[in-house]
Amino acid sequence: MQSIDNLMAVADQCDAIVFDQWGVLHNGSQPYPGAIEAVEALAKAGKKLAVLSNSGKRSLPNRQRIAAMGLPAEAFAQVMTSGEAFWQDCAKAHVHAQRFLPITAKPGDAERWGEGLPLAWARTVDEADAILLMGLPEGGDGLQERALLDEARSNSLPLYCTNPDRGSPRADGVVQLSPGTLAHAYQGDGGDVVFYGKPHRPVFDALIDALGTAPSSTLMVGDSLEHDIAGGANAGWKTAFVMGGLHAAAFDKGDPLSVTARLAQDHTSPLPDFLVGNLAGEKG
Repeated sequence: MQSIDNLMAVADQCDAIVFDQWGVLHNGSQPYPGAIEAVEALAKAGKKLAVLSNSGKRSLPNRQRIAAMGLPAEAFAQVMTSGEAFWQDCAKAHVHAQRFLPITAKPGDAERWGEGLPLAWARTVDEADAILLMGLPEGGDGLQERALLDEARSNSLPLYCTNPDRGSPRADGVVQLSPGTLAHAYQGDGGDVVFYGKPHRPVFDALIDALGTAPSSTLMVGDSLEHDIAGGANAGWKTAFVMGGLHAAAFDKGDPLSVTARLAQDHTSPLPDFLVGNLAGEKG
Protein backbone atom coordinates (compact mmCIF):
# COMPACT_ATOMS: atom_id res chain seq x y z
CA MET A 1 0.00 0.00 0.00
CA GLN A 2 1.50 3.29 -1.17
CA SER A 3 0.31 6.77 -0.21
CA ILE A 4 0.20 9.10 -3.25
CA ASP A 5 -0.46 12.82 -3.68
CA ASN A 6 -2.79 12.43 -6.66
CA LEU A 7 -3.73 10.02 -9.43
CA MET A 8 -1.31 11.57 -11.91
CA ALA A 9 1.45 10.06 -9.76
CA VAL A 10 0.43 6.56 -10.91
CA ALA A 11 -1.24 7.33 -14.24
CA ASP A 12 1.72 6.00 -16.22
CA GLN A 13 1.05 2.56 -14.70
CA CYS A 14 -2.51 2.43 -16.07
CA ASP A 15 -4.21 2.33 -19.46
CA ALA A 16 -7.66 2.88 -17.92
CA ILE A 17 -8.86 4.59 -14.75
CA VAL A 18 -12.33 3.79 -13.41
CA PHE A 19 -14.08 6.04 -10.88
CA ASP A 20 -16.79 5.38 -8.38
CA GLN A 21 -19.36 8.22 -8.29
CA TRP A 22 -20.54 9.15 -4.79
CA GLY A 23 -17.65 9.83 -2.44
CA VAL A 24 -15.13 10.16 -5.27
CA LEU A 25 -16.45 12.37 -8.07
CA HIS A 26 -19.31 14.06 -6.20
CA ASN A 27 -21.39 14.04 -3.01
CA GLY A 28 -24.77 13.79 -4.73
CA SER A 29 -25.10 17.58 -4.95
CA GLN A 30 -21.86 18.90 -6.41
CA PRO A 31 -18.41 17.71 -7.52
CA TYR A 32 -15.72 17.41 -4.90
CA PRO A 33 -13.00 20.08 -5.05
CA GLY A 34 -10.46 19.13 -7.70
CA ALA A 35 -12.57 16.39 -9.26
CA ILE A 36 -13.20 18.25 -12.53
CA GLU A 37 -9.53 19.22 -12.87
CA ALA A 38 -8.34 15.69 -12.10
CA VAL A 39 -10.61 14.11 -14.72
CA GLU A 40 -9.58 16.69 -17.32
CA ALA A 41 -5.87 16.18 -16.60
CA LEU A 42 -6.10 12.39 -16.87
CA ALA A 43 -8.09 12.64 -20.11
CA LYS A 44 -5.50 15.04 -21.51
CA ALA A 45 -2.80 12.52 -20.58
CA GLY A 46 -4.53 10.03 -22.88
CA LYS A 47 -5.98 7.75 -20.22
CA LYS A 48 -9.17 5.86 -20.97
CA LEU A 49 -11.65 6.88 -18.26
CA ALA A 50 -14.86 5.27 -17.03
CA VAL A 51 -17.38 5.34 -14.20
CA LEU A 52 -18.51 2.20 -12.36
CA SER A 53 -21.36 2.95 -9.99
CA ASN A 54 -23.67 1.02 -7.69
CA SER A 55 -26.67 2.93 -8.98
CA GLY A 56 -30.03 1.28 -9.55
CA LYS A 57 -30.60 3.60 -12.51
CA ARG A 58 -29.34 2.93 -16.01
CA SER A 59 -26.14 4.32 -17.51
CA LEU A 60 -27.62 7.27 -19.43
CA PRO A 61 -29.30 8.96 -16.43
CA ASN A 62 -26.03 8.65 -14.52
CA ARG A 63 -24.04 10.18 -17.37
CA GLN A 64 -26.60 13.01 -17.47
CA ARG A 65 -26.27 13.48 -13.69
CA ILE A 66 -22.49 13.74 -14.02
CA ALA A 67 -22.80 16.31 -16.80
CA ALA A 68 -25.42 18.34 -14.90
CA MET A 69 -22.96 18.74 -12.03
CA GLY A 70 -20.37 20.24 -14.37
CA LEU A 71 -18.14 17.19 -14.57
CA PRO A 72 -16.77 16.49 -18.07
CA ALA A 73 -19.03 13.54 -18.90
CA GLU A 74 -17.63 13.38 -22.42
CA ALA A 75 -14.27 12.35 -20.91
CA PHE A 76 -15.71 9.00 -19.81
CA ALA A 77 -15.57 6.30 -22.46
CA GLN A 78 -18.02 4.21 -20.44
CA VAL A 79 -20.50 4.76 -17.63
CA MET A 80 -21.48 1.38 -16.23
CA THR A 81 -24.03 0.98 -13.44
CA SER A 82 -25.45 -1.97 -11.57
CA GLY A 83 -28.90 -0.91 -12.78
CA GLU A 84 -27.69 -1.09 -16.38
CA ALA A 85 -26.26 -4.57 -15.82
CA PHE A 86 -29.60 -5.76 -14.42
CA TRP A 87 -31.54 -4.16 -17.29
CA GLN A 88 -29.33 -5.96 -19.79
CA ASP A 89 -29.87 -9.30 -18.05
CA CYS A 90 -33.65 -8.74 -18.07
CA ALA A 91 -33.50 -7.86 -21.77
CA LYS A 92 -31.61 -11.11 -22.46
CA ALA A 93 -34.20 -13.11 -20.46
CA HIS A 94 -31.58 -14.12 -17.89
CA VAL A 95 -33.99 -13.06 -15.12
CA HIS A 96 -37.06 -15.23 -14.64
CA ALA A 97 -39.15 -12.88 -12.49
CA GLN A 98 -41.69 -10.88 -14.47
CA ARG A 99 -43.78 -8.95 -11.92
CA PHE A 100 -41.70 -6.80 -9.58
CA LEU A 101 -42.70 -4.78 -6.56
CA PRO A 102 -40.21 -1.89 -6.73
CA ILE A 103 -38.57 0.00 -3.86
CA THR A 104 -37.14 3.25 -5.17
CA ALA A 105 -35.78 6.62 -4.08
CA LYS A 106 -38.48 8.51 -5.99
CA PRO A 107 -41.85 7.63 -7.55
CA GLY A 108 -41.50 6.62 -11.19
CA ASP A 109 -37.86 5.53 -10.96
CA ALA A 110 -38.71 1.88 -11.64
CA GLU A 111 -40.96 2.66 -14.59
CA ARG A 112 -38.29 4.86 -16.18
CA TRP A 113 -35.65 2.19 -15.56
CA GLY A 114 -37.83 -0.55 -17.08
CA GLU A 115 -38.66 1.19 -20.35
CA GLY A 116 -38.23 -1.30 -23.19
CA LEU A 117 -38.59 -4.39 -21.00
CA PRO A 118 -41.60 -6.78 -20.94
CA LEU A 119 -42.08 -6.38 -17.17
CA ALA A 120 -45.12 -5.69 -15.00
CA TRP A 121 -45.14 -3.65 -11.79
CA ALA A 122 -46.91 -4.91 -8.69
CA ARG A 123 -48.54 -2.63 -6.12
CA THR A 124 -48.52 -5.11 -3.24
CA VAL A 125 -46.44 -8.04 -2.05
CA ASP A 126 -49.25 -10.46 -2.90
CA GLU A 127 -49.24 -9.32 -6.56
CA ALA A 128 -45.46 -9.69 -6.98
CA ASP A 129 -43.20 -12.57 -7.87
CA ALA A 130 -40.06 -10.64 -6.83
CA ILE A 131 -38.87 -7.43 -5.15
CA LEU A 132 -36.70 -4.92 -7.02
CA LEU A 133 -34.69 -2.83 -4.53
CA MET A 134 -33.29 0.10 -6.53
CA GLY A 135 -32.99 2.93 -4.03
CA LEU A 136 -34.24 4.53 -0.82
CA PRO A 137 -35.78 7.97 -0.26
CA GLU A 138 -33.21 10.62 0.59
CA GLY A 139 -32.94 11.13 4.33
CA GLY A 140 -35.20 8.20 5.15
CA ASP A 141 -34.70 5.72 8.00
CA GLY A 142 -35.76 2.64 6.01
CA LEU A 143 -38.41 1.57 8.52
CA GLN A 144 -41.27 1.50 6.02
CA GLU A 145 -39.16 -0.42 3.51
CA ARG A 146 -38.03 -2.91 6.18
CA ALA A 147 -41.65 -3.65 7.07
CA LEU A 148 -42.47 -4.30 3.41
CA LEU A 149 -39.45 -6.59 3.09
CA ASP A 150 -40.51 -8.53 6.19
CA GLU A 151 -43.81 -9.22 4.45
CA ALA A 152 -42.01 -10.17 1.23
CA ARG A 153 -39.76 -12.61 3.06
CA SER A 154 -42.83 -14.22 4.65
CA ASN A 155 -44.08 -14.79 1.08
CA SER A 156 -40.67 -16.26 0.08
CA LEU A 157 -40.15 -13.63 -2.62
CA PRO A 158 -36.67 -13.28 -4.10
CA LEU A 159 -35.08 -9.85 -3.79
CA TYR A 160 -33.06 -8.28 -6.61
CA CYS A 161 -30.83 -5.52 -5.24
CA THR A 162 -29.36 -3.18 -7.85
CA ASN A 163 -27.45 -1.03 -5.36
CA PRO A 164 -25.38 -3.14 -2.95
CA ASP A 165 -23.95 -0.06 -1.18
CA ARG A 166 -24.74 0.01 2.54
CA GLY A 167 -24.20 3.77 2.82
CA SER A 168 -23.54 6.70 0.47
CA PRO A 169 -21.69 9.94 1.31
CA ARG A 170 -23.53 13.24 1.13
CA ALA A 171 -22.61 16.86 1.87
CA ASP A 172 -21.41 17.87 5.36
CA GLY A 173 -20.28 14.36 6.25
CA VAL A 174 -23.76 12.84 6.16
CA VAL A 175 -23.94 9.16 5.15
CA GLN A 176 -27.24 8.20 3.49
CA LEU A 177 -28.74 4.78 4.23
CA SER A 178 -28.43 2.73 1.05
CA PRO A 179 -30.23 -0.37 -0.26
CA GLY A 180 -27.41 -2.80 0.47
CA THR A 181 -28.05 -2.50 4.20
CA LEU A 182 -31.63 -3.73 3.77
CA ALA A 183 -30.67 -6.39 1.24
CA HIS A 184 -28.01 -7.89 3.51
CA ALA A 185 -30.51 -7.92 6.39
CA TYR A 186 -33.03 -9.69 4.13
CA GLN A 187 -30.40 -12.27 3.25
CA GLY A 188 -29.31 -12.63 6.88
CA ASP A 189 -32.89 -13.41 7.85
CA GLY A 190 -33.04 -16.21 5.31
CA GLY A 191 -34.34 -14.34 2.25
CA ASP A 192 -33.11 -15.05 -1.28
CA VAL A 193 -31.09 -12.08 -2.60
CA VAL A 194 -29.47 -11.52 -5.99
CA PHE A 195 -27.00 -8.62 -5.98
CA TYR A 196 -26.01 -6.59 -9.05
CA GLY A 197 -23.00 -4.31 -8.85
CA LYS A 198 -19.74 -3.96 -6.93
CA PRO A 199 -18.09 -5.98 -5.41
CA HIS A 200 -19.57 -8.78 -7.51
CA ARG A 201 -17.37 -9.86 -10.38
CA PRO A 202 -19.72 -9.68 -13.42
CA VAL A 203 -20.01 -5.89 -13.47
CA PHE A 204 -16.21 -5.53 -13.42
CA ASP A 205 -15.81 -8.03 -16.26
CA ALA A 206 -18.52 -6.30 -18.31
CA LEU A 207 -16.71 -2.98 -18.01
CA ILE A 208 -13.33 -4.49 -18.91
CA ASP A 209 -14.87 -5.99 -22.03
CA ALA A 210 -16.33 -2.60 -22.98
CA LEU A 211 -13.05 -0.76 -22.35
CA GLY A 212 -10.85 -3.34 -24.08
CA THR A 213 -8.08 -3.01 -21.48
CA ALA A 214 -6.24 -5.61 -19.45
CA PRO A 215 -7.31 -5.98 -15.80
CA SER A 216 -3.74 -5.48 -14.60
CA SER A 217 -3.54 -2.09 -16.36
CA THR A 218 -6.89 -0.87 -15.05
CA LEU A 219 -7.20 1.18 -11.86
CA MET A 220 -10.36 1.25 -9.70
CA VAL A 221 -10.66 4.50 -7.72
CA GLY A 222 -13.19 4.26 -4.91
CA ASP A 223 -14.06 5.18 -1.35
CA SER A 224 -15.64 1.85 -0.32
CA LEU A 225 -13.27 -0.88 0.77
CA GLU A 226 -16.09 -3.43 0.73
CA HIS A 227 -17.26 -2.64 -2.80
CA ASP A 228 -14.67 -0.71 -4.83
CA ILE A 229 -11.42 -2.02 -3.41
CA ALA A 230 -12.41 -5.64 -2.72
CA GLY A 231 -14.27 -5.89 -6.03
CA GLY A 232 -11.46 -4.35 -8.04
CA ALA A 233 -8.81 -6.53 -6.41
CA ASN A 234 -10.88 -9.68 -7.00
CA ALA A 235 -11.14 -8.75 -10.69
CA GLY A 236 -7.36 -8.37 -10.94
CA TRP A 237 -7.38 -4.57 -11.14
CA LYS A 238 -5.13 -2.11 -9.37
CA THR A 239 -6.99 -0.15 -6.67
CA ALA A 240 -6.80 3.34 -5.18
CA PHE A 241 -8.67 4.10 -1.96
CA VAL A 242 -10.04 7.63 -1.50
CA MET A 243 -9.93 8.61 2.17
CA GLY A 244 -12.19 11.65 1.81
CA GLY A 245 -15.42 9.79 1.00
CA LEU A 246 -17.45 7.18 2.86
CA HIS A 247 -14.85 6.61 5.61
CA ALA A 248 -13.68 10.24 5.95
CA ALA A 249 -14.54 10.46 9.66
CA ALA A 250 -12.22 7.54 10.46
CA PHE A 251 -9.23 9.59 9.28
CA ASP A 252 -9.78 12.49 11.68
CA LYS A 253 -7.14 10.97 13.94
CA GLY A 254 -4.39 8.47 13.37
CA ASP A 255 -1.89 7.59 10.68
CA PRO A 256 -3.69 7.10 7.33
CA LEU A 257 -1.87 3.86 6.55
CA SER A 258 -2.73 2.37 9.95
CA VAL A 259 -6.35 3.56 9.76
CA THR A 260 -6.74 2.06 6.30
CA ALA A 261 -5.28 -1.26 7.45
CA ARG A 262 -7.76 -1.38 10.34
CA LEU A 263 -10.70 -0.47 8.10
CA ALA A 264 -9.69 -3.12 5.58
CA GLN A 265 -9.65 -5.73 8.32
CA ASP A 266 -13.05 -4.57 9.60
CA HIS A 267 -14.56 -4.82 6.11
CA THR A 268 -12.78 -8.06 5.13
CA SER A 269 -11.10 -6.26 2.26
CA PRO A 270 -7.61 -6.57 0.82
CA LEU A 271 -5.42 -3.52 1.22
CA PRO A 272 -5.59 -1.06 -1.68
CA ASP A 273 -2.52 -0.56 -3.85
CA PHE A 274 -2.69 3.21 -3.41
CA LEU A 275 -4.04 5.63 -0.85
CA VAL A 276 -5.13 9.17 -1.78
CA GLY A 277 -6.96 11.89 0.16
CA ASN A 278 -9.25 12.96 -2.66
CA LEU A 279 -9.00 13.83 -6.36
CA ALA A 280 -7.66 17.30 -5.50
CA GLY A 281 -4.67 15.66 -3.86
CA GLU A 282 -5.63 16.82 -0.37
CA LYS A 283 -4.69 14.53 2.51
CA GLY A 284 -7.93 13.19 3.90
